[in-house]
Amino acid sequence: MFGLLRKSLPESREAPLVKGRLILCQPIMEHWSDWAQLRSESRNFLQPWEPTWPRDSLTQAAFRRRLRNHARDRETGAGFSFLVFRAEDDALLGGVTLSEIRRGVAQAATIGYWIGERYGRMGYMSEAVECVIAHVFDTLDLHRLEAACLPVNEPSRRLLEGRGFRMEGLAQSYLKIDGSWRDHLLFALIDSDWRERKARERHEELSGR
Repeated sequence: MFGLLRKSLPESREAPLVKGRLILCQPIMEHWSDWAQLRSESRNFLQPWEPTWPRDSLTQAAFRRRLRNHARDRETGAGFSFLVFRAEDDALLGGVTLSEIRRGVAQAATIGYWIGERYGRMGYMSEAVECVIAHVFDTLDLHRLEAACLPVNEPSRRLLEGRGFRMEGLAQSYLKIDGSWRDHLLFALIDSDWRERKARERHEELSGR
């Protein structure tokens, strides 16, 4: 854990988010090798749910472009990107991205996430999403968090519903995924609903239920 923090912090303005088994931190160039390895070995697992990968998607040059885009989004407040690490051994597990942050009358953002195949179905991404939800509502002071998933992506749907997201409808040909325009289920979580759930969980914990 401490090795990861020492490696990540010098180039990062934001302190990592730490919750339970996980550390979420801003990507830096030193993460490229682990990121490329995990993405490469998980290619068949991830590609059905993501936009078509560019031919150079796993190269250092492509990762450097990603970092520049992330830096621009941070500077403008349009988005934030996190890599998810396991605290006990610094293993890279996946990533969570906040994008399309809208202020003014909307106060909303969109969340996306991915996890390496070998770490799937272990609860890591659910914990990571919960950590970012807290950041969205407590630190960024947003009102609404949106997400979308393919109707056939049952694990993602269960994750969102387990974190309190409510399905709001179906968007036709919403995103171009793996080369084809695909319908998506639309989900949203409102800050007041999340705070009510957290208060209920604290009350149940204190009452020993």
